[in-house]
Amino acid sequence: MPDTPKVPTPATGEPAVLVDTPADLRDVADSVADEARAFLTTVTEVAAGSNPEVAIPLLLLAISDVVGVGARLGAIVDVVPVERFEPDVGPDVDLDPLRAALENVLDGIDDYAEVDDPVLGQDVVTSSLSGDIVLVAGALTQGLRHYETGRVIEALWWWQYSYLSNWGERAAAVLRVLHAILAHLRLDVDDEVAAEAEFQALHP
Repeated sequence: MPDTPKVPTPATGEPAVLVDTPADLRDVADSVADEARAFLTTVTEVAAGSNPEVAIPLLLLAISDVVGVGARLGAIVDVVPVERFEPDVGPDVDLDPLRAALENVLDGIDDYAEVDDPVLGQDVVTSSLSGDIVLVAGALTQGLRHYETGRVIEALWWWQYSYLSNWGERAAAVLRVLHAILAHLRLDVDDEVAAEAEFQALHP
């Protein structure tokens, strides 16, 4: 199995606080940072393949949480970064091992089809759970790196912009597919098994 990458984990102690960060935006940033760390931890654990029987439920919970916090980012006013250009936080985290590990865990159910833009057209495109989850992980990681160096506004700007431009859509698509997979696993049963379960329920 491919090695999973080292992604940001909860930092020890509080990151530096920018003095010009409004309290309400600071609260949003703290919430997003907590959810980002939790998401990265869960995805890394799933990719490790130690508990494949709960991989789908764990991913469903993790992606549901980031979809929720992303909706909060979309609902607030546009965040304006302090600096004109994004500050350099060093080389990008290599997420290819994470992608490969998720592909292995999700083998057979990774690829899916969807309508590209349900508002502007009906073109059907294909995507993959592993690729979309890694895209979300990458966007959250980049914002988290700014956050943990004390650039709270920059982190919020990045999370909000990338949510609206890509990872929000991908997370929502993944959520729908994971729900569909879980529903099929739980509800698609043999007719005889279903009839027997119904009989037992009616005749305890």
